[in-house]
Amino acid sequence: MRPLLLTLLFVGLGLGGLIANQASAEVVNLDSQSWPGEKKNWNGFDRYEFQFDGRRAFVVEPKVAAPGHPWVWRARFPSFHAEADRILLNRGFHVAHIDTNGMLGSERAMQHWDKFYHFMVEHGLNREVALEGVSRGGLFVYGFASRWPERVRCIYCDTPVCDVRSWPGGKGTGRGDPKTWQICLEEYGLTEETALEFKGNPIDRLQPIADAKIPALHIVSLNDVIVPPTENTFILAERYRKLGGKIDIMTVAEGTEKSGGHHFPHPDPVRVADFIERHTANLSAHEDHFVLRGSLDNCRTVFEKEKRGRVAFLGGSITKMDGWRQLTCEYLQQRFPQTEFDFVDAAIPSTGSTPGAFRFASDVLSHGDVDLLFEEAAVNDLHNMRTPVEMTRGMEGILRHARRSNPNMDVVVMHFVEPRHMANYRNDQIPEAIRQHEAVADHYGVSTIQLAKEVTERIDAGQFDWKKDFVNLHPSPYGHRIYASTIRRLLSTAWEIPLPAESMLTPHEMPEPIDRFSYDRGRYVPLDSIKDADGFEVVSDCDPTSDGVGGSVRDGFANVPMLVATKPNASFSMTFDGRAVGLFIAAGPDAGVISYQIDGGPTKTRDLFTKWSRGLHIPWVVLLESELEPGTHEIKIQTTDRKNESSRGHACRIVHLLVNGS
Repeated sequence: MRPLLLTLLFVGLGLGGLIANQASAEVVNLDSQSWPGEKKNWNGFDRYEFQFDGRRAFVVEPKVAAPGHPWVWRARFPSFHAEADRILLNRGFHVAHIDTNGMLGSERAMQHWDKFYHFMVEHGLNREVALEGVSRGGLFVYGFASRWPERVRCIYCDTPVCDVRSWPGGKGTGRGDPKTWQICLEEYGLTEETALEFKGNPIDRLQPIADAKIPALHIVSLNDVIVPPTENTFILAERYRKLGGKIDIMTVAEGTEKSGGHHFPHPDPVRVADFIERHTANLSAHEDHFVLRGSLDNCRTVFEKEKRGRVAFLGGSITKMDGWRQLTCEYLQQRFPQTEFDFVDAAIPSTGSTPGAFRFASDVLSHGDVDLLFEEAAVNDLHNMRTPVEMTRGMEGILRHARRSNPNMDVVVMHFVEPRHMANYRNDQIPEAIRQHEAVADHYGVSTIQLAKEVTERIDAGQFDWKKDFVNLHPSPYGHRIYASTIRRLLSTAWEIPLPAESMLTPHEMPEPIDRFSYDRGRYVPLDSIKDADGFEVVSDCDPTSDGVGGSVRDGFANVPMLVATKPNASFSMTFDGRAVGLFIAAGPDAGVISYQIDGGPTKTRDLFTKWSRGLHIPWVVLLESELEPGTHEIKIQTTDRKNESSRGHACRIVHLLVNGS
């Protein structure tokens, strides 16, 4: 194998410029010139053309290889309907071809293919390949897969020949090709008589492919008189399914008259790319790292039928970063090119599920009905030291908010990676935050993506490195591509079968709550709801870093109205109706200690200074009471003359008053 070289590169689905200034990932490349031969440009990618085993060959290289170095092997006509290949190159796939024209998938062709396969693997590509066959290319890909099924992940064919008697033989309803038929007879050592009983066609060699559970996808035109699907794909599909194989068929009503119905504009290259990525770009054990609960057909129904859609992204700094979120938006726009999307960025760094539940109405629902929600809080629920009870109440609060606002809303919950999560998985333990969030998602029938587990297992499998490739819990561009890839696989799996014409919105069920104190009615309360203010005042354009305090501040937590006191013994009271009450504060270097009373009860204190407050006015939710009986309550809050030993003051800067309603 050639020596490996680590190079710094990133190209996404049109996103390279957006994230070029982030920490770059070191990703595996194969050499300063990875492949032999002449380098040319192919749709913005490097294509290497060379002679191999006496045949012309080429390899098109992605800018950055996906984990595991997946690749696509084109059989014949490698430039025809290449739209899906271009998408896959952007997703990190290599594309390869060896010209065995005239051999029609015969044993002679397979000898070249066997050698070419070993050449590709020796150059670092995955031992399992996605095969693509156009027209007579079907003879090659099924010939290869039936001989070496352990080398194949999936098969995609475009109007494929599955029986040489149909084409080029013309022994059925198709036109046939007498000249090519004579070549075919010679290649396979057949005569006109023996060809009638020939059992070496793709339709006859399906058992080893089915035993290996290799999925297949075909696209055909129903008026094709060159390779009639009734004599080729439809027979193959019927037999393959009887053997336990899985095959899907995309149909086009009419191919062009000039081509005898054999050619047509490709109707959905994104679906093809999704199919190949879903079955190729995962671990060698053929497992994926998501749980699809129920369906995601409500949002798809809106996207496809109403040609509009609102997709919201709720999370912390990893969601806020330029990366997986933009890649997912671009994927959805590609998948539904006629749909007008409204993408809602509702991410605030440092926030987890508890803040998410209380800000859901303001930051998500204020935009209108949401059709698809992506939510992540496993990293910040760990970092913010939320208890298991809080993890459950926060996530349940978000999901109940979502489903109450729009019972048709589809939701996907994700679990991003963090080093302590990785340590848990390596000790056969499920991280606590992920355990709690999974339990809530399962209760509500919500799909989840276990990205923390996937990254851990892929690193342990040697597909990439944490420090060099992923960099840290705030992923490099390379890491964001991994997240986006798995999100695409979840969506493409959910949407694998075309949407039925009669599809209608189906409300999701709302089960009984897991915890009656969940933050399912959490909301912001206006700052002017307070009374008896003494020393607290609403600063309409508050900058927490002023007055010599210093420190950094998150977007949305500077130059906004805040209820502020910076000296001891300032106070206010508030009457509210609900089960919980708290504060959403900017907890900076001078955050102090407050005291509070509920309904005239005992006085309690809370230190507002956090371990991040020395240099950051961190957005921080302090729930003062969370298990009140439903009804009307009164709280009195006061700053004290006490403070954390690391704090420089007694400040309390309230950005939002919080109540979890009755």
